[in-house]
Amino acid sequence: MNAVAGAARAWAVLDGVPDPEIPVLSVRDLGIVRDVIERDDGGVEVVLTPTYSGCPATEVIADSVRAALAAAGFGPVTVTQRLAPAWTTDWISAEGLRKLHAYGIAPPGASAAQASIRLHPRGVACPRCGSADTERLSAFGATACKALYRCRACREPFEHFKPL
Repeated sequence: MNAVAGAARAWAVLDGVPDPEIPVLSVRDLGIVRDVIERDDGGVEVVLTPTYSGCPATEVIADSVRAALAAAGFGPVTVTQRLAPAWTTDWISAEGLRKLHAYGIAPPGASAAQASIRLHPRGVACPRCGSADTERLSAFGATACKALYRCRACREPFEHFKPL
């Protein structure tokens, strides 16, 4: 197999591996796949950077990546974690941001690299009606990477993916 073609095929397979916490996002949409290295033995090494070092989904994601690539006919699959540079919400693809919004989760704004860190981000728009008249109900939603908000206009609760 041509190394470039094999790596491109592996990247395409990873487009279909869902994030276990937000299944409308693939691991590529989320930006946690940092590299795919095709080896001479027909296998691949996939380098992942978890959203945070204590993420409980990291093991599930690694298992899903291995299973998807093995099912696609790749030889031995190795998954390596790379913690530096640390993951940032800037790595979420434009398609991933669109999918978050369509799923009802307000996508993150600028990361800490682009803006000052705020405990209460301003202008978190409701993903349902678009109103910026929202209030944070809890610093944590279903997972540590999301906060719980409510829209004052449509009265619907929603999660906001925190910018990191």
